[in-house]
Amino acid sequence: MIQPRPLPLALDPAAFLVRDARDHGVGANRLRRGDLFRPTHGVRTTRPTLSPVRAVAMVLRASQYISHTSALAVWGAPLPRGADGGTVHVSTAGTGSLMRRRDVTGHRRRRGARVVDHEGIRVSCPAQAWRESIGLLTVQQSVAVGDHMVRPGGPTTVDELAAAIVPGSHGAAVARDVLDLVRVGAESPMETWLRLAVVGAGFPEPQLQVEVVDPGGNFLGRVDMAWPEHRIALEYDGAHHLERERFERDQRRDNGLTVNDWLVIHATRADAVRPAVLFERLRQAFATRQHARRSV
Repeated sequence: MIQPRPLPLALDPAAFLVRDARDHGVGANRLRRGDLFRPTHGVRTTRPTLSPVRAVAMVLRASQYISHTSALAVWGAPLPRGADGGTVHVSTAGTGSLMRRRDVTGHRRRRGARVVDHEGIRVSCPAQAWRESIGLLTVQQSVAVGDHMVRPGGPTTVDELAAAIVPGSHGAAVARDVLDLVRVGAESPMETWLRLAVVGAGFPEPQLQVEVVDPGGNFLGRVDMAWPEHRIALEYDGAHHLERERFERDQRRDNGLTVNDWLVIHATRADAVRPAVLFERLRQAFATRQHARRSV
């Protein structure tokens, strides 16, 4: 098999524009060779895993930027599979032309666009991306994204999310309802689900990422969520909790909590499908505390 001719050194094999390749003397036949992939019209790459968002970002016009759930993906937000609808979301600021491509969903923002450069991509700022995506996600998904974005060290704040909601704009009421549920402290979408589920089942809202100490002030550990006044902790055990070192650390922490009269309830992904048993364990825990108080 004849090896394809090497590309000019001036072209980045990770991704380059067809027009740049032609300017460097690369012919149409070379651009059709099997070692090059076409992630979007006008772009070639030697990497089949190149993100469609990054490919489309290379052909944005001056007034265009990556937006909605595509922008959330750039910011590393936890999105459910298929949340982008299989296309890249591109918004046009002002009256410029919309991007019209088979793999792109075009939007227009006539005023107030907040756009930044992140990792070489012109993209909606985090709060704007969250607001743009409200209509594309479920309430729970939007809350999970919001929790992720405002986490300690995250790219935005609750106040910035609030400022991104323009009064009277389409979907503003839903966005405000979602914002009311966003909290600082959730470390995964499943922790968000767990918090919303227990509150929806009628339990008081728990505190998040609670650091527990014994009566002498010695640190016992941090739990995902808790009701400190009742000494009840609720932990979500993801797959990483099965790793030996993490498992042993969790066991030491739980032992310390138990001997200091804390009740620790554990939830797993299976509880998301059938949460009734989890809720019953929580009800038993609260009942135990109420009985103990009446006995004093």
